[in-house]
Amino acid sequence: MIIAHDLGTTGNKATLVDDSGTLIAAVTVHYPADFDLGGKAEQNPEDWWNALIEATRQLLTKAEVKNTDISVVSFSGQMMGAVYLDGHGVPVRPAMIWADTRSTAQCQSLIDSVGMEHAYQLTGHRLNPTYSLSKIMYIRDTEPDVFAKVSTVLQAKDYLAYRLTGVLVTDPSDASSTNAYDQSSGSWSDELVSAAGLKKTLFPEVVASTTVVGHVTREAAALTGMAEGTPVVIGGGDGPTAALGAGIIDENSGAYTYLGSSSWVSISSPQPLHDPQMRSMTFNHVVPGYFVPTATMQAGGASLQWIANVLSPKEDDKYSEILAAAAAVSASAEGLYFLPHLLGERSPYWNPRARAAFIGLLMHHDRGHLARAVLEGVAFNLRTGLNAFTENGHAVSSIDAIGGATNSPLLLQIFADVWGVPVHRRNIAEEANAIGAAIVGGVGVGIFDDFSVASSMSHRTPGRNPESKNVDSYHNGYATFMDAYRRLEPWFESLPRG
Repeated sequence: MIIAHDLGTTGNKATLVDDSGTLIAAVTVHYPADFDLGGKAEQNPEDWWNALIEATRQLLTKAEVKNTDISVVSFSGQMMGAVYLDGHGVPVRPAMIWADTRSTAQCQSLIDSVGMEHAYQLTGHRLNPTYSLSKIMYIRDTEPDVFAKVSTVLQAKDYLAYRLTGVLVTDPSDASSTNAYDQSSGSWSDELVSAAGLKKTLFPEVVASTTVVGHVTREAAALTGMAEGTPVVIGGGDGPTAALGAGIIDENSGAYTYLGSSSWVSISSPQPLHDPQMRSMTFNHVVPGYFVPTATMQAGGASLQWIANVLSPKEDDKYSEILAAAAAVSASAEGLYFLPHLLGERSPYWNPRARAAFIGLLMHHDRGHLARAVLEGVAFNLRTGLNAFTENGHAVSSIDAIGGATNSPLLLQIFADVWGVPVHRRNIAEEANAIGAAIVGGVGVGIFDDFSVASSMSHRTPGRNPESKNVDSYHNGYATFMDAYRRLEPWFESLPRG
């Protein structure tokens, strides 16, 4: 059997998968995040480790399996962060996660030195404060005493692999989420790391996602309940592992959308996609030789979570209540729009100063209108990412959806209508990241011959087809939505950092 840990923003979803690809059990252990003014977004790496310990023990108990039945442990994890370790492998401060945007000044110095377009060609990504490289510079500049202790900077899942094995490595998918990785050479970029004024020794060795990086140590075994010596495969970042879990293996696999705290649309390609407008970015896939062009927004599912907490803070089933209210009204058709930039924005604007906004409010608009405007705003924002694919020769005829928010038929229908293509929910929607990590682990130790097993581990369920009358209405609404951002962007730039 395989244990796969998906280290997300709100918790660790751990799954147990057998050698036929069947999901045996899944548990989630939650942990907090520290969001504050100025773009702060941090987590305690020790919380991740404690969640792994608890989740592992729960899995073994829930499934009633022996620890010797576990053939491998593998990982999926949140990307673009920075876990700062000293020479003994101990965190010297909280980890800065993907949503942290405090390194705007450091990022600008990189842009001035390297150039945005050149960096995009090197890394597949814009230079942006959400990435690891400028985060490291920020700690160097603002916490010099702390930075003096830093020996290695890891991504989230790499830290847990280290705690299990004592080995410091990363994989190409997570390396490609740092703004410091040259995709053409497959190595850390001398140019970018030098421009940042950093040493390459801060960055760990990059190994294939399927690599057995080590084995569970005696100390880790005692804490987790696993057997000492269990192989550990490094796995990949959550975007690429989610793609694999959704069955997106190669250029013939189609497109998918992930609806979690952050949300994205993505495809697989044998080469990076360099959009002339730089609306999308490209990660290395966990499947060797492939890449996952992606358009990620900061607050997708998080926008739904926010509006539910604001409008229905005391409801036991706040999401169902809010979605029911949204289903009974229209929003953009009645002139109400929501810009879903609660955490600044990545795709398509790459503007950490962007703000969320309701636009067009009138007296008759109620909580249902507000909720529906949020759903439509997320769909409109992701549509721009899909445009980046189709306008660069990657046709999208349908989209598979994964993530917790896909449980809403209303949301899937809005997406189908806004995007103009059928949207199907995968039957394993909330465990897709961990399933992808399990496949990587299984390939790594020879349980699975290759990645094609992904097609048998989940399948499409009946989806939602676009309704022509809504497609036309949303087409006009999308143009208004885009115009609203353009008009407000100068105002965003004038605001103090929030």
